[in-house]
Amino acid sequence: MHSLVDVNGLRSLIAQWRARGERIAFVPTMGNLHAGHLALVQRAQAVAERVVVSVFINPTQFAPGEDFDTYPRTLDADRQALESVHTDALFAPDISVIYPGGAQSTTRIEVPGV
Repeated sequence: MHSLVDVNGLRSLIAQWRARGERIAFVPTMGNLHAGHLALVQRAQAVAERVVVSVFINPTQFAPGEDFDTYPRTLDADRQALESVHTDALFAPDISVIYPGGAQSTTRIEVPGV
C-alpha cells in the first residue's frame, strides 16, 4: 500500500493509474476506522481498479468547544486495517497540507434562510 502525506505525491500516483486507464475510487474518512469503513473500501474495490482512502481529521468540521483535540487519532491501526483489505493508497496529510494558510483562512458562504 502506498502511504502518502502530500498532494503532489498523490497526484503523481493517480496520474500513473489514469495513464493505464484504471478507475480510481476515493473513500474519505476521519480515521479511527471500523468495519463500516472497511466495507466502504471493499465496495470501492468492487467498482474500481484502485482505491485511495484518506485519513484527515478536519478541524473545520468541529465547532469551538467540540472534541477536535480529543478525537481519536489511530493512524497506525488505520494503516494496518487498510492493508488487511488490500487498499492501494492511504492519503494522510497534515493540516498544513490541506490548509496551507491555516484553517482560519477558509472561505465560507452563508445563504440566509437555508
